[in-house]
Amino acid sequence: MQRVVLFSALRHSALTARVHSVRLLPSAAMSTLLINQPKYAWLKELGLSEDNNGVYNGTWGGTGEVVTSYCPANNEPIARVRQATMAEYEETVQKAREAWKVWTDIPAPKRGEIVRQIGDALRRKIKVLGSLVSLEMGKIYVEGVGEVQEYVDVCDYAVGLSRMIGGPVLPSERPGHALIEQWNPVGLVGIITAFNFPVAVYGWNNAIALICGNVCLWKGAPTTPLTSVAVTKIVAEVLEQNNLPGAICSMTCGGADIGTAIAKDERVDLVSFTGSTHVGKQVALMVQERFGRQLLELGGNNAIIVFEDADLNLVVPSALFASVGTAGQRCTTTRRLMLHESVHDEVVERLAKAYKQVRFGDPWDPSTLYGPLHTKQAVQQYLAAIEQAKQQGGTLVCGGKVMDRPGNYVEPTIFTGLAHDAPIVHTETFVPILYVIKFKTEEEAFAWNNEVKQGLSSSIFTKDMGRVFRWLGPKGSDCGIVNVNIPTSGAEIGGAFGGEKHTGGGRESGSDSWKQYMRRSTCTINYSKDLPLAQGIKFE
Repeated sequence: MQRVVLFSALRHSALTARVHSVRLLPSAAMSTLLINQPKYAWLKELGLSEDNNGVYNGTWGGTGEVVTSYCPANNEPIARVRQATMAEYEETVQKAREAWKVWTDIPAPKRGEIVRQIGDALRRKIKVLGSLVSLEMGKIYVEGVGEVQEYVDVCDYAVGLSRMIGGPVLPSERPGHALIEQWNPVGLVGIITAFNFPVAVYGWNNAIALICGNVCLWKGAPTTPLTSVAVTKIVAEVLEQNNLPGAICSMTCGGADIGTAIAKDERVDLVSFTGSTHVGKQVALMVQERFGRQLLELGGNNAIIVFEDADLNLVVPSALFASVGTAGQRCTTTRRLMLHESVHDEVVERLAKAYKQVRFGDPWDPSTLYGPLHTKQAVQQYLAAIEQAKQQGGTLVCGGKVMDRPGNYVEPTIFTGLAHDAPIVHTETFVPILYVIKFKTEEEAFAWNNEVKQGLSSSIFTKDMGRVFRWLGPKGSDCGIVNVNIPTSGAEIGGAFGGEKHTGGGRESGSDSWKQYMRRSTCTINYSKDLPLAQGIKFE
């Protein structure tokens, strides 16, 4: 199962509240909430109501500020969530640490069985939960369902992994000695996730962390609190049915105060943060200050490079998929399209035609391929980037306007004529703007791919096998995801997901990413009657 079914979204800071969730008093008119309208009655199938508790640690609570979640497609209020206070955060951490004592004593394969049940519970709610993701985040329905499916797939993957994690037995140079690697859980994993993957990112971390023997404390994005609550209700029911402490999978909804507390708390053994590079740097400094562990999944300024021998029938849909998907709100969104001078004009012409055929509308409409930006602030960022691109010499090919309709809709946009090192080209803007750059040689294309600060995803389109292996090699792409003849987006769960440089260096999901959630000990066991000492030293 790929990370997305169709178009997906960028990772954004969940530590700070780039809030479209306006805080309201509980006395706000309930009749205005979408959850009370017959059209959205399905929200109650997820256990949601007008006012929802935003803290779970075995019991539900929340006495902090009240936040109202809004639908990006029409900016209408959905429902409210009561966030955590610092006292409730403290209580939750204590309960999670106590729950770890129970969870870590359960054999890994049996922990895998619990994760299997979580996956099955998600399967049963996949359509309704996917609809909530579409309603609250703004991504199209098929992608909302696909995101839940991804959590399910990671659960399936983790079940098998629960019988495979472990270290090698190494040859010892000393007779009668065994040398082994022992892997143990780190303990409490703090998971701070972003608005654009309100289900999947938690799933990547949660499923793998659990089978490794850890407990989790989740702080979702302040602008998608209903999704956090709904997912936690599903997971909590599985734990309760198995007579396990609910605090194994704790949740505290909140803003920067809760995120900062997690980053600074020495009792949180690993902080997994998904969000912007700017906020990720702040998190990294706070965690490093206490010599804690961190797993950072930050931004990307991703490029597709199209050579003269490329199959343009692959190029055009790939560029469309990766640049327009979820209105450009994804960390692996293609933001730079580098075209060899011999194919530049044809690709631009074909891509512009494809852009004009993209169907936009309500994200929960099955025929919609393009939905809104997540917040009104993102619309302003889009307009600012358009002006900067024009000022820096860009030629507007298509798009560039805010759509005249309710919600946060903007036109997908293409610019040509900008220099490869123009400031706006080197700026990761979380909106659907594609910068097309003309190149002449392989050397300059590879160099331009690598000159931005982020190093997440990259792709070339070519039939030259020599070029393919140069691209994969040490002088090729410096990204964590290096593709050939496919888009920059759509990674599979079996591979490690993450990037280099300002992307943070963390790895989640497949391959050996499980090691991020464990600590390693090298163990030497003497089963002989002799004691050979290092360097041959002998005490008389």
